Amino acid sequence: MSRIGKQPITVPANVTVTIENNLVTVKGPKGELSRQINKDMKLTLENGVLTVERPSDEKTHRSMHGLSRTLINNMVVGVTTGFSKSLEIAGVGYRAAKQGNNINFTLGFSHPVVKEPPAGITFEVPAPNKIVVSGADKEKVGAVAAEIRTLRPPEPYKGKGIRYEGEYVRRKMGKAGAKGKK
Repeated sequence: MSRIGKQPITVPANVTVTIENNLVTVKGPKGELSRQINKDMKLTLENGVLTVERPSDEKTHRSMHGLSRTLINNMVVGVTTGFSKSLEIAGVGYRAAKQGNNINFTLGFSHPVVKEPPAGITFEVPAPNKIVVSGADKEKVGAVAAEIRTLRPPEPYKGKGIRYEGEYVRRKMGKAGAKGKK
């Protein structure tokens, strides 16, 4: 049995969950999220506790059991507390500045790069070299953070670029360090 899939999801009092033909809609203080769950999974909501059950021990049902439960739990957590990803900018002259809802990046290009937030996502710039992407949908927050990182990924020689907070960039030696070896 799936250790993740059999865990019940406790729904807080300020969150409403509706299940209609395995379309789960979750409304809370941070917004509203909905997702179509696999039609084979049986969803039951009783006394503020949502459980996900699978019909059999087939491989496809076993694989979808934990996934379905985790997707629903992420929706409940997203509309109550939300999710956020922090990014750091490293490099001389590399910085970010907030303009309204958008972020204006200076990343060593001949032009500034402006990034608009999609619906449901907010940007914060607590420092010129730090960006916080936050929202209710975990999948969308991660996708937008990855999109920002691709604007200037960290390079291995000097470590310049945009990276996730706490990400380790393995550094290379470069030409001067390799010259002495033969």
